[in-house]
Amino acid sequence: MAKILNEIHNILLPMVCFGCNAQLSRGERVLCTVCRHELPLTDHNFVEENLVDRIFYGRIPIKKGASFLFFAKQGIVKQLLHHLKYKNQEHIGAFLGEWYGALLENEDYLKTVDIVIPVPLHHKKTKKRGYNQVTLFAQHIALAIQAEYREDILVKKRNVKTQTKKDRQLRWENTRNIFTLSDVLIPNPKHILLVDDVITTGATIEACAQTLMEMEDVEISVLSMAVVP
Repeated sequence: MAKILNEIHNILLPMVCFGCNAQLSRGERVLCTVCRHELPLTDHNFVEENLVDRIFYGRIPIKKGASFLFFAKQGIVKQLLHHLKYKNQEHIGAFLGEWYGALLENEDYLKTVDIVIPVPLHHKKTKKRGYNQVTLFAQHIALAIQAEYREDILVKKRNVKTQTKKDRQLRWENTRNIFTLSDVLIPNPKHILLVDDVITTGATIEACAQTLMEMEDVEISVLSMAVVP
């Protein structure tokens, strides 16, 4: 129902920029040209050490990490992700995934990725929201790097409250043992790309990665829409 109402809203009202609320011109999607150029891209690649790599040092042996955007308490990135998660604007994930995917498709490092897996939501939250906000982003990344997209391998067992205001220790305590591998027939991947929306303390990614490492001889890399500097 939410998606139907959203489609009706888009027909009756002109599309506006999610960054500044200006009416979008022909050819513009999600963001106007000005806001698009103001997005704080990280320029992370899969060769040089970066912030995402350093977040997980000494915690989990990820092979490599990267993020598309820098997240701040105020600004365009926060606006985008708020609408994506809470305002039924799922297409924002596709927009970001297409953009970042185009930048990553020639990354030699990612050619070894077998499977792209999004950080899962608990089934109750998925039902309430209507979608996992990471899905379309992760699907477009998988398409760009020619890897298999799988959202049926990693399962969230417990529904926990939002963790945006918790510190690293509390986040870690709340995410311990809440993910599990599903009962589906799991292939034997050699390199998994784990995808999330925002990396703050890294607790959620750490918990997911620990679960995925229960599979034998697997390497894990990490990618997100945004990272908190």
